[in-house]
Amino acid sequence: MINIYIADDHPLIREGFKKIISKEMDMDVVGEASNAEELLNDIKNSYVDILILDLKMPGKSGMELIKDLRELYPQLLILVVTMLSEEHYAIRSLKMGANGFISKSQAINELVKAIRSILSRGKYISTKVADLLLEEVENKNASAPHKNLSEREFQIMCMIADGKKVKQIADELFLSVSTVNTYRSRIMQKIDLKTNYELIKYVIENDLM
Repeated sequence: MINIYIADDHPLIREGFKKIISKEMDMDVVGEASNAEELLNDIKNSYVDILILDLKMPGKSGMELIKDLRELYPQLLILVVTMLSEEHYAIRSLKMGANGFISKSQAINELVKAIRSILSRGKYISTKVADLLLEEVENKNASAPHKNLSEREFQIMCMIADGKKVKQIADELFLSVSTVNTYRSRIMQKIDLKTNYELIKYVIENDLM
């Protein structure tokens, strides 16, 4: 039996995934979580073959969560299923240690296929992600300023663009206000921006949210 764990903060999404998986005779959902803390606390007590992971949940960023899981459970297979842009998150996820990446819009048709591919071959990527990887190798997009941001800087940039105040970001990420302000200054310097309005405009124009 293939033991699957689902981590997504939307109950309807989790139910939809469970419904798809329930049609497979050799697959079973052994647990589910709605945030990063719940996932980390629960998965250590469960035998899991493959984790279905959303990147945007309360708590740790999706990238940090993948990194932590890869260090704690090297054998755990991770399939990212998210609404976030493939162009800006697929390669980042794979580099951090995910075994596969699909959009939630593709889940109905590709979820089971992706699970089986990861179990048999260790990886699953869509044709679009394969093209993005090829572009990465050819360095076609290397000049984009946001590609020079660290994972934490990228996360905070998106949170600022989402309208969150510095204090709110600090509370959510368990950082001090001064640390968040330092990250903000680095982001502005690396992308050559001066105001939050310019940052929001940059994020929207580059489809980073």
